[in-house]
Amino acid sequence: MKAILALEDGSIFHGTGFGAQASACGEVCFNTSMTGYQEILTDPSYKAQIVTMTYPLIGNYGVNPLDVESWRPHVAGFVVREVSPVVSNWRAESSLAEYLERNGIPGIQGIDTRALTKKLRVRGALNGFITTENISADEAVKRAREWPGLAGVDYVKEVTHPEAFRWDEKDEQSSDFDLVRGNATIDARKHHKPLPPADIPIVAYDFGMKYNILRRLRQHGFQTQVVPATTPATEVLKHRPAGIFLSNGPGDPAALGYAIRAVSELMKTGIPIFGICLGHQILGQALGGKTFKLKFGHRGGNQPVKDLESGKVEITSQNHGFAVDATSLPTEVTVNRINLNDQTVEGLRHKTKPIFCVQYHPEASPGPHDSTPLFAEFRELIYRQP
Repeated sequence: MKAILALEDGSIFHGTGFGAQASACGEVCFNTSMTGYQEILTDPSYKAQIVTMTYPLIGNYGVNPLDVESWRPHVAGFVVREVSPVVSNWRAESSLAEYLERNGIPGIQGIDTRALTKKLRVRGALNGFITTENISADEAVKRAREWPGLAGVDYVKEVTHPEAFRWDEKDEQSSDFDLVRGNATIDARKHHKPLPPADIPIVAYDFGMKYNILRRLRQHGFQTQVVPATTPATEVLKHRPAGIFLSNGPGDPAALGYAIRAVSELMKTGIPIFGICLGHQILGQALGGKTFKLKFGHRGGNQPVKDLESGKVEITSQNHGFAVDATSLPTEVTVNRINLNDQTVEGLRHKTKPIFCVQYHPEASPGPHDSTPLFAEFRELIYRQP
């Protein structure tokens, strides 16, 4: 099955198709993670994006139903140098190609992903069109140029859960795996670490939330009520939360006026607020700042972030194409973390209110675990409130 990836600048990449026989437009971006492709595919933050993996061999451990991060994959298309022809993992239930085919997502392999990544780093993120159907190269470029892009578009309403729900009320989905040694009779698949009591009620806004965020919150003793992205502040307060969590999500934060208004109202209550990724950007705007589009975004599990308060450096998992403008923030807001690659804002803290946020994904799925303590910091912040 022949495939084409066309960019709005006229570039054309010919390769071999895999996954679904389909076509899609999207913003072409790249991710530097070596593993975690299944979590990347199912991260709602990738809505309307064609993701290129910089690591050359993808798909070798297949796909399993336990590692999905939402109810379905959200990427528009998938670009790799080579799809592994062999699936080798005891947890795998299908191949990557089969998974994409079931979900109607086109993939392309056999192209020079290094050349594509270098182009995106120099030119910036570009609109693209991917097809495994019988469409000419000229038509593919035309469709890439006609796609309107991400700026100013609200994709959150397309990925948020439509109804509120309580996460894992029976404690069946949140236990972390425990590493079993020295006893061959124990089934590692059923061995989990015990969960602490869920003694702190919080409300989590679902702007495109990943399941592992909810798992991490439960592992730190939070009882989490998830609400849709459009939920007004008055409805949130009916749950009498001790804290409020703002999740990750896709697209342009400046297009989410309803979320910014709700968070602005909630900041007046004195309830502790913790935001990540898109939640960080929404909170930045609610605090009086502005956001802007990055040249090619931060996507991968190796982004270095410096904590300006402690001096420590975290290696972080990130997926975003927009950032908060540090110069637009009011004096009562402190930038307490920066990206060491480009000096952009990675963390904010209010000087007098119990509010903080980070631009990255501390739940680490996929990614390093350097930032896991942020969940404990949120818990401690709630405990300190009168």
